[in-house]
Amino acid sequence: MDKKSEHFFNCPLPYENPGIISIAHGGGGKKSRELIEKVFIPAFGNEYLEKMHDGAVVPIPGRRAALTTDSYVIDPHFFPGGDIGSLSIHGTVNDILMCGAEPLYISLAFIIEEGFDFNSLAKICVSIKEAADNAGVKIVTGDTKVVEKGKCDKIFINTTGLGAIRPGINISADNITAGDKIIITGSIGDHTAAVLSAREKFNFESDITSDSAPLTKLILPLIDNCGRIKMMRDPTRGGLSSVLNEIVTDKTFGISIEEKSVPVKQQVNAIFEILGLDPFYAANEGKAVIFVSSASADKALEILKQNKNGKDAAIIGEVTENHPGKVVLHTQYGTNRILDMLSGEQLPRIC
Repeated sequence: MDKKSEHFFNCPLPYENPGIISIAHGGGGKKSRELIEKVFIPAFGNEYLEKMHDGAVVPIPGRRAALTTDSYVIDPHFFPGGDIGSLSIHGTVNDILMCGAEPLYISLAFIIEEGFDFNSLAKICVSIKEAADNAGVKIVTGDTKVVEKGKCDKIFINTTGLGAIRPGINISADNITAGDKIIITGSIGDHTAAVLSAREKFNFESDITSDSAPLTKLILPLIDNCGRIKMMRDPTRGGLSSVLNEIVTDKTFGISIEEKSVPVKQQVNAIFEILGLDPFYAANEGKAVIFVSSASADKALEILKQNKNGKDAAIIGEVTENHPGKVVLHTQYGTNRILDMLSGEQLPRIC
């Protein structure tokens, strides 16, 4: 077990004898108040959250705002390199960043199954707090519901994120033109491989860890120092292929990707080959796909590689006038194949 995991598992409990979550903890009465005061406020307390209002009034002086929301249902809740708590913060922060915005505030809602233990909740809260501090955001409001045993799988988390868009930034697929370069900020498939290795039915012996991370210190310097960024997306569910297809669908341009340029770790590739999975459809939780002009591509790479989360960044393809509305992969064998959007879900409960 790594030091970070040891910290989560050895963190102090909110009660001397914590017991388990009961339906009453989600009922809005004394038990709800107890949960807020003894678990959530100690973990997340700040001047906004401590008002204990249903919403938060937060300052965004004279700037455009970006808003996102997401829900997290990952199985298992703890996996190599992260857990459902840190994942919920990282995913929300990264969605805000992909809008060209600086993440500022997050709302946090828990749906907890009756019988879930306080110890696990405390570990998740510690993880959330550390992730929020690392990403530079504040948790300013939230909600808790407890449902009967069997009505959900232990704990689900919903988030909403608010950020301020950097002046002069306009992130949109409408900005993309033929000749633009496409960058991935690191290897793909790490998160999916890590989660699979943590699922008992797979039982892989692997030191692969999830790439789950906030990209604040990677993306904001890029926005500030690389001129105009055309488009950004984080390839989470559905992976790289689905993101590229979402961008190119119904457009007058196409996308060409060089398979040999897309970084995939050897261990990750081995796991996928065993299971018959395609890394291009694997979920990632700490990567960004970035469209930049050809003239800005080298500068963008230079900036990205200065951060640990961008050290393996690579130009993987370009926008083309050929095959409009389609993503074409030039394989390592010299052939071409269409990369379609993922149909259904390659793996459930991955984020």
